[in-house]
Amino acid sequence: MHRVVITGAGTINALGHDLPSTLAAFADGQGGIGPLDIPDVDRLSIRVAGQVRGWTASDHFDLRGLSLYDRMTQFALWSAQQAVAQSGLNFDEELGLRAGVVLGTAGGGLGTIDDSYRAVYAEGKNRVHPLTVPRLMASAGVSHISMTYGLRGPAFTVSTACASSNHAMGLAFQMVRSGTAPVMLTGGAEAMLTFGGLKAWEGLRVMATDACRPFSADRNGMVQGEGGAVFVFESYDHARARGAEILAEVAGFAMCSDAHDIVMPSAEGAVRAMRAALADAGIDPGQVGYINAHGTGTKANDANEAMAIRTVFGDTPPPVSSTKGAHGHIIGGTGAVELLACLMALREGVIAPTLGYRVADPDCALDVVPNTARTARVDVAMTNAFAFGGLNAVLVLRRV
Repeated sequence: MHRVVITGAGTINALGHDLPSTLAAFADGQGGIGPLDIPDVDRLSIRVAGQVRGWTASDHFDLRGLSLYDRMTQFALWSAQQAVAQSGLNFDEELGLRAGVVLGTAGGGLGTIDDSYRAVYAEGKNRVHPLTVPRLMASAGVSHISMTYGLRGPAFTVSTACASSNHAMGLAFQMVRSGTAPVMLTGGAEAMLTFGGLKAWEGLRVMATDACRPFSADRNGMVQGEGGAVFVFESYDHARARGAEILAEVAGFAMCSDAHDIVMPSAEGAVRAMRAALADAGIDPGQVGYINAHGTGTKANDANEAMAIRTVFGDTPPPVSSTKGAHGHIIGGTGAVELLACLMALREGVIAPTLGYRVADPDCALDVVPNTARTARVDVAMTNAFAFGGLNAVLVLRRV
């Protein structure tokens, strides 16, 4: 069994188009949620989002790429470029044969789907773009990353709603740990801020109209975001042999299913996932210095997660924060962006705050690091993802 470390990270989200700007926003308590700017926004009742602003795809991709890449794929590719550059890896013939990529996404190329439906149904067109299928497929990001870097090892997409990224990263971790691949690019991306996508979410009545307020007694729902993050997971020996800078160690992972309800979470499932991840890492609950919560800002999720955390960690859990108050809920890509907060806590000793918190809730009796980042030494961090359908995935990271 190989130790697994992170040697590169990249991101684009509502807080910034790269890793430094995102971490700076976390540390400064800045938020990226604001007025939504998409076609037909006036027909929506939800008009706020964690939208990526100022993104010009033509600054990053050539004309051929622009014809092939849905916004989701653009986010995945741009994040991967940053991660590979930071890692200093050169995917030569030998490494490329064994290295791979696994990403999480829930909606896939939803922007392409939305545009095509609009063309056919609203505009009465009889044809759509000839590359519509390659653009909309959920595996498009994985395919283009593998082609860009010549990765011919394991390559696939995971789609488990809001836990997609955590499942993808957990599987990548297991493949590197087992020796299946020495290096895996992993994370997730999402671009669901479309008229059709948001109309569907409005129907669930779980969306806030103003802001995301995780764990606050006056929380009234989630705010959707977009973006993604990609990491280089590498065996410790491989990283050390080439003199790479190590950002953190991935120490453990666990996943389980509630088998309970399609939308309502189960505290019991969350407890099992956290306990199993700690056991996989060989880490005691008392060693955890920070938990990045799923923390969606909905009444049911936050109360259930708080109960689960107190069950696992006792009456005095470590600091807990949800960064969804800053960047929104990025659905299948959210776990990847949230892992960045764990890296910041481990490497820089700064815990990202829970933005939007206003009123203490006795059902969420946690230290949620409200609104202002906190300085603290963190040797072990945990990140939670508890998705619709009762699909749970938890990762544990350790300082190196």
